[in-house]
Formats: sequence, structure tokens, C-alpha cells
Amino acid sequence: MKVFLEWITLGLGRWLLRPVLRLSLRYVDIEDPWEPTDRPVRFWAMGAGSVKRFSWYFEGESTVDVASVDELCDWLLGCEQVRDPDLFHEADYWQHPATFEQLRKGDCEDFALWAWRKLIEMGIDARFFTGRRVDVPEGSWHAWVVFRKDGLEYLLESIAPSREEMVRPLDEVRSRYVPHFSVGKDFRPQAYEGYLLYLKEGGLSGGDSAPPTIG
Repeated sequence: MKVFLEWITLGLGRWLLRPVLRLSLRYVDIEDPWEPTDRPVRFWAMGAGSVKRFSWYFEGESTVDVASVDELCDWLLGCEQVRDPDLFHEADYWQHPATFEQLRKGDCEDFALWAWRKLIEMGIDARFFTGRRVDVPEGSWHAWVVFRKDGLEYLLESIAPSREEMVRPLDEVRSRYVPHFSVGKDFRPQAYEGYLLYLKEGGLSGGDSAPPTIG
């Protein structure tokens, strides 16, 4: 049942089987939104602005040198958070990290994509996430990064206003976040039970099955 649900929620069959899926999800018990599912995801499912394969965000040279997580946070704190409609006149536009380095403006996924790339370049195991934050208005998705260092996992909230709020142990803040998808250094997106929870709670109630806007 679970594999079947994942296929129709994450594949092209979702819009065809919407009534069946809505009924089936009533009987699915989701215990942990952070639990990965066992099927891969297409890159375009992660958000309306996700129109490039994730290897693309690692192409080209970076003009910013950071040698530590602290330096990464300090650089991000000098950037300005601006919504895509105001900056690019588009509902959801995912910048290449090189563009973000030039503008130093963007929304949550631009900050997070840049941080994800820099962590990987520093040899730190990191994943870029899209999903929801419980304190963000319903209907909007968010982007963040989770990385592992010295055997511990941390959540990097790249748009936080201070270094202390930017990097927190994952165990302390995981209840504030509901992951839908993530991608690591292998560039293969992964789905989470948080996405099934989103669908179960009414994510299929609208008529549009396109990926939502991030930010």
C-alpha cells in the first residue's frame, strides 16, 4: 500500500487517481514526518521553481570563500531576504548560487541552496530540504539545510537573523519542521512521510497538482 501511495503522489498518476488517493490516505498511519520513504522523487516535485537538475547548482566557480560553518553564517547574515515576485517578477525562481553571490538577495531556497553547496564544498555531509515550517502561514512551503558534523546533526535555518538562531541541533528544532523532500550530494531527491501527511491533511483538496511555491 505504501509503495503504491508514493507512486501516485509523486508520479504522473497523481492527478488521475486523486479521488482514490484521498480515500486511501485516510487509512495511512504516519508516525514520523521525518521518516524517509523508499522511492526517489523527480527534481521538479520539490517546488514550482525547481526547473533544473540539482547538479546544475554546483556548476561554475564560486566567488565566495568560506572555510567554516561560522564563516558561512556570517556571509549569509549580510544578505537581504527578498521575495521572488519583487526581485524577479516570478512566483518562484530558484537562483543559481553564483547569481545569489552577485545579488546577495533572494528568498529561503536561494539562501539554502547556496549554503548547501558551500557545506558540500567544505566536505560536510549536507542535504537541502523543502517542506513546511509550523510557524509559517499555511499554504507556503519553506527551504532549509540539515548537515552532519562531528557525529551530530544540525538544522541550518539560512534566513535566520542571527548566527545563534541559524544553526541549531536537529533534535531541538525538528518538531518545528515538516520535511517533504530533500536532496544530498548524490543529487537524488528523497521523499518523506511529511509529504504524505500534507496530502492526508488536505494537500489534494485544490484542483491544481503543480508543485507549490517555496518561500
